[in-house]
Amino acid sequence: MNSYGTLFKISTFGESHGPAIGVIIDGCPAGLQIDEVFIQSELSRRKPGQSKITTQRKEDDTFKILSGVFEGQSTGAPIALVIENQDQRSKDYSHIQNTFRPSHADYTYETKYGVRDYRGGGRSSARETAARVASGAIAKLLLKKSGIDINAFVSQVGDVKSPPYTQLDLSKTEDNIVRCPDSATAEKMIALIDQVRLDRDTIGGVVTCVIKNSPVGLGEPVFDKLHAELGKAMLSINAVKGFEYGSGFAGVALRGSQHNDEFVNEGGRIRTKTNHSGGIQGGISNGEDIYFNVAFKPVATIMQDQQSVDKEGNETTVSGKGRHDPCVVPRAVPIVEAMAALVMVDFLMRDKVAKLS
Repeated sequence: MNSYGTLFKISTFGESHGPAIGVIIDGCPAGLQIDEVFIQSELSRRKPGQSKITTQRKEDDTFKILSGVFEGQSTGAPIALVIENQDQRSKDYSHIQNTFRPSHADYTYETKYGVRDYRGGGRSSARETAARVASGAIAKLLLKKSGIDINAFVSQVGDVKSPPYTQLDLSKTEDNIVRCPDSATAEKMIALIDQVRLDRDTIGGVVTCVIKNSPVGLGEPVFDKLHAELGKAMLSINAVKGFEYGSGFAGVALRGSQHNDEFVNEGGRIRTKTNHSGGIQGGISNGEDIYFNVAFKPVATIMQDQQSVDKEGNETTVSGKGRHDPCVVPRAVPIVEAMAALVMVDFLMRDKVAKLS
């Protein structure tokens, strides 16, 4: 499926080396001011070629709105948005036309569909996420009207970790090319990624996301739990291997007496002393910060020879070619934010019909 969402729904289209990628947004309320400068700034955070530690493919990722916006406002009709591809080098992939690259989607796509666009991975390429960032930017514009703020940052590269988000100034995330708000940690991360790049290899990392000012009550108590939907959204992103929210896996080492978030009354507002729950209890937001970690694997394409097989099962050697990120997490930050925004705005709209006023 190529669609996501219930009331605020997106459908993406296009391939890495096709003429364009794009998205259709259905369910955006009429009357929203569509800030095109903001949308472009979000796309620029994701675009390739922005620093020495990202792929050197050159794409401006400029977009065109084809429908659903009139005189700067959403009309309530579907918003169609397209981003043309400009710097494809399809010849870089001719050598893997009949070969399966290790840890890529080549084999599974070939087996499932019987046909595979081998140019940069086709539909399985992370190029598709530009469409998500564009639609996520519009979702962010809606969330701003409710005061909901979403900030993601790189919290780990390899074994280099930043302090917890509660000790960081998240406004400094964009101050460096790795998007870690702690400058000392950022320097170590950049040095590690650069060394990995020189070694013609890749490395993974973690993106942490924090959602502030969420109202109480978003999410459903059974299958559409808020954290379950966030998990689904994050796990749909290319190269993601893990998701945890709140105390996550570290919580298993605690006892209930240590892990429970006790309630307090602060000036008439019910809050919790601690936030091991990650802002979500019973699948529903409780008004505290929602925070979660998203783990990204090392990029599968490495500039080294690897052993594989071809379509006939014959052993072969795959040579790394093309332009690829040595570490995906710096460019993944706006993607994580976009998917979080799509989840939150959908649940915000669903909450409006959950009960009579």
